[in-house]
Amino acid sequence: MEKNQLIKVNGVIYRVLAIEEDSVLMIDCMKKTMPVWYKTDQISRYDSCTEEELLKITGLTLLEEDKLSSKDRKVAHDRFTIVAGILPFLADDRLRTEIVKRVAKEKNICMQTVRNYLCKYLAYNDISVLVPKERGKAERKLTEDEKNFRWALNKYYFTRHKNSLKTSYTYMLKEKYSDGEGYLFPDCPTFNQFRYFYSKYKTKQNTIISRNGIKDYQRNYRPLLGDGVQEFAPNVGVGMIDATICDIYLVDDAGNLVGRPALTIVTDAYSNGFVMGYSLTWEGGTYSLRELMLNVIADKVECCKKFGIIIEKEQWDSNRLPGVIVSDMGSEYQSSTFAQITELGITLINLPPLRPELKSIVERSFQLLQDSVKPYLMDHGYVDKDAGKRVAPDYRKDACLTMKDYEKVIIHAILFNNNQRIVENYPYTEEMTEAKVQPYPCSIFEWGKEQPECNLITVSKKELIMTLLPRTNARFTRQGLIVFGLRYDCKEKNFTEEYLAGGDAIAAYNPESADMVYLQHEGGFIEFCLIESRFTGKSFEEIKKLQSTQRSIIEDAVQSNLQGRVDLASHVERIVAGKEKSRDVNVKGVREAKKRVKKERHKDFIEEVQDGKSDGKDA
Repeated sequence: MEKNQLIKVNGVIYRVLAIEEDSVLMIDCMKKTMPVWYKTDQISRYDSCTEEELLKITGLTLLEEDKLSSKDRKVAHDRFTIVAGILPFLADDRLRTEIVKRVAKEKNICMQTVRNYLCKYLAYNDISVLVPKERGKAERKLTEDEKNFRWALNKYYFTRHKNSLKTSYTYMLKEKYSDGEGYLFPDCPTFNQFRYFYSKYKTKQNTIISRNGIKDYQRNYRPLLGDGVQEFAPNVGVGMIDATICDIYLVDDAGNLVGRPALTIVTDAYSNGFVMGYSLTWEGGTYSLRELMLNVIADKVECCKKFGIIIEKEQWDSNRLPGVIVSDMGSEYQSSTFAQITELGITLINLPPLRPELKSIVERSFQLLQDSVKPYLMDHGYVDKDAGKRVAPDYRKDACLTMKDYEKVIIHAILFNNNQRIVENYPYTEEMTEAKVQPYPCSIFEWGKEQPECNLITVSKKELIMTLLPRTNARFTRQGLIVFGLRYDCKEKNFTEEYLAGGDAIAAYNPESADMVYLQHEGGFIEFCLIESRFTGKSFEEIKKLQSTQRSIIEDAVQSNLQGRVDLASHVERIVAGKEKSRDVNVKGVREAKKRVKKERHKDFIEEVQDGKSDGKDA
């Protein structure tokens, strides 16, 4: 038995407060009466008990102190202060009573209240038990009808089916107030009672979320309590990235319908819509992201000149990457290849799914870009909101623009968005008003670039390409650096020791060309050239097909190879068997000849002995 231990004696739970030679001071945790000394002989038989079992039996729930409200925490500590001075005198009944009287007088409360606080704390050994359990009027329990009302509302009204109150009420009568044959009970509640319960207990938030979904609530109804742009993007360098299918059908140079392109853009959040770069491709994915990042760091004057558009540098002065890139949960943004961009010092933020409002600036930019050119493209393949509906025109028949034509349109739309679109209700700071910053995204972006908090990163084109190339495991061997089963060698640096020692490495590669791979080495990339010239100029996919075809041809010849091995073994065995038979015959003849010679020699010797020519010693 130990101090503070909970024990169960004859179904009663006690807490041990003090132990002396033959006595134990304990408190009845169920009745919560003052502590009493017991002889150890009286409690020779007991069972151990846990705090959880005590709480379960007494029906009490205790909260951790850090989870209490400030008001409850204050009350609990005030009450503990009352009993704290009594705790050292628990063992002495007379002295304990005197301290209780003194404390009651000092605090101006009755002695029984002090005893209640003391017994509660001693029984549970937790300050949170001193929190008042009832504040004001106790909560009224629901009647049986009200429980049925609540059940019907949860099951039939607060759902995505959006049933009316009347329909939910009808379902409730059918399930709860009808007999087995479907006849209503005479004492069923009225619809007015049902509607009154709904109006009393419903909440606006719960109604919207349960009937329209959390996505609709977050987008259209949630309270807008943030500080806007200044809270999420306090400086230039927070780029929001996204892609969308353009609302137009395009054709190829021959006039054949191709489809709708994908537009990917990076928008600066601080300037509320400055487009830092774009990528217009037939398909999205990692490839479009690489083209997008290259466009962000490119010289925009030269890019526009390729399409015959002459601009000044000030109209689109953006050639650095944002220090923070915000994207959604798209597979291309979560890929390991795009995540490698963090090696340049960029921070990636992936927003939760189905939350487009969290990157509303880039979503709005798509709408602004397409709406700005919509009136001029309506009869040239532009897809309006009624696409796919009955009697709606087939916009594919009007398509006449090529990808190059539409890219020129997009560039002009971006230039208008950056330089002429007025950003209304922008949260100007005092410094911005003093500098008389114009309400255009380009002007706000240029002003933000001059601030010390600007978070833009300068990256070279080669470094960016190397960073965004996909990577794979490589291996050093005597045959060179092995990547996807192909052999590579470095012309610039000697890797003889690595070839001899072997080991694993990481190599970046361009899927469209197997001529080069790039070894990740000492924070940079080293170029390795393909050794096998027969694969020069081919992509890894083409080489894979060639190797697969070669393996198929070899696999087809395996059966013939096995049959040839079997035939070879049979032929050799027949030849060897014939030779062994001939050898056996020859050996047998030699043995018989030797026997004849020996027999003749023995016969001649006998004859010589008989004739007296030999004395027999030679035998």
